[in-house]
Amino acid sequence: MAREYNVGGGGLTLANQAVTLAFINPAATQGFEVLRAWCGQTGTATSAQQRVQFNTQVTAFPTLTSATPSKTKFNDPASAITGGTAGAAGTAGINASAEGAGTKTVVTHDTFNNLNGYLWVPTPRELIVMGAGIASGFGFHLPVAPGSLTNWQVGVTYGEIG
Repeated sequence: MAREYNVGGGGLTLANQAVTLAFINPAATQGFEVLRAWCGQTGTATSAQQRVQFNTQVTAFPTLTSATPSKTKFNDPASAITGGTAGAAGTAGINASAEGAGTKTVVTHDTFNNLNGYLWVPTPRELIVMGAGIASGFGFHLPVAPGSLTNWQVGVTYGEIG
């Protein structure tokens, strides 16, 4: 069974721009598959639709708040991916303050109501797989600024693969 980890945060204030909620870049010897992604906010009670997308991005990566992956199976070792602010290989972060100039390649688009939040749980054939040592990272991204910037909760669950 794959070792599984969460990268995320809560009570976040987002930049007033398109913003990467979470970014994970595989390590040189450790890839991962995206198992789940979620976001929601409690900053407003006004209903609005919000676009969301998953993408890959090559250098230059977003400028992030470091987020150390947490284990979902407590006997497992720490993830091969560590917290980092620059989006470099083998690091993870959340809540980008700047998006970086690297090309974003959209994997999928979606929309959700900001009062309900967003939860993506792929079927096995929909898994997004980021192989070890590839030159790009995975981004969970709001392509347009949300109406409310405060009190966001975001996260991605991933499983490490060889």
